[in-house]
Amino acid sequence: MGILRQKGKASAGTRRRRRLRFYRTRARELRSIAKALVSTKHPFLVHIIPMRRCNLDCTYCNEFDDTSKPVPLEEMKKRLDKLAEMGTSIITMSGGEPLMHPELDEIVRHIRKRGMIAGLITNGFFLNKERIERLNRAGLEHLQISIDNAVPDEVSKKSLKSLDGRLEMLSQWAVFQVNINSVLGSGVKNSEDALTIAHRALELGFTSTVGIIHDHDGQLKPLAQRDQEIFEEIMTLGKRSFSRFNQFQHNVAKGREHDWKCRAGSRYLYICEDGLVHWCSQQRGYPGVPLEKYTAEMRHREFATHKGCAPRCTVSCVQQVGILDNWRAKQTLQPQAQPVPEAKGDLVQIGK
Repeated sequence: MGILRQKGKASAGTRRRRRLRFYRTRARELRSIAKALVSTKHPFLVHIIPMRRCNLDCTYCNEFDDTSKPVPLEEMKKRLDKLAEMGTSIITMSGGEPLMHPELDEIVRHIRKRGMIAGLITNGFFLNKERIERLNRAGLEHLQISIDNAVPDEVSKKSLKSLDGRLEMLSQWAVFQVNINSVLGSGVKNSEDALTIAHRALELGFTSTVGIIHDHDGQLKPLAQRDQEIFEEIMTLGKRSFSRFNQFQHNVAKGREHDWKCRAGSRYLYICEDGLVHWCSQQRGYPGVPLEKYTAEMRHREFATHKGCAPRCTVSCVQQVGILDNWRAKQTLQPQAQPVPEAKGDLVQIGK
């Protein structure tokens, strides 16, 4: 597939607003990193699910359904207030498809009101000029779209062909930072598509990263030789993003185990639509404690808990958070049995 030409550029006013928000966000990120290096008592990054339902059904994904209702706004605010009280630095909303939540703009505003950095992971299909402007006004700071292929297929509809027009709208109207994540690994038919997507992202002024899709059980599979070459080439393109600090992915690409300390349950939290705390999206079910009952003592214990799934983990955001504390004390505790409240859908539990 040939690279499409950009139809329009952002106005001078939009570029000024974009630069201003970028510098303000970057300053807040640096302060958050400094705070995290000084103290381990607060979460650094929390993924929260405002809606499990998704408009797509990518075959490799185990993080969606097609029936769930959106979490009520007031309940979302209560959860965000609790996270703010914990001292959380960054909130990223994902799903499912979070743009399907009818009050997502208010959720973004509340994140900003409570002093936390606001991010969003979306498939991008609901973006248009009006929605982008609403997200601008709400104060969104980061948006990521993961694009799986150049043209849609039976595995994924998240293609450059389907989304390029929306990417152009983001380039023209968004004042928040946009990252385009191309993918390699399980289910990807044409690995060369990842290069096309990465170059298109840079052409539009976005940052570009590459992710390695886990298998359906959330664990890595080594990439083929050509895939590894493409991975290394895309990694050299992504030098503008903090996410470049992810050397673990070089091990993941080769199917090698990675020596690191996973701080999920402490520095990183995954809050499902039912308000339960989990290690991550691929360990839903543990510890399975309601957020309002998740204490500082529990976070402290999870900080020191060894995770058996860590060496073969592919969840990049958790790995990146781990960089903050890999130099600290060894993890000497084992996971503690917890009663898991009944929740909607199947919970994934691997490698405890």
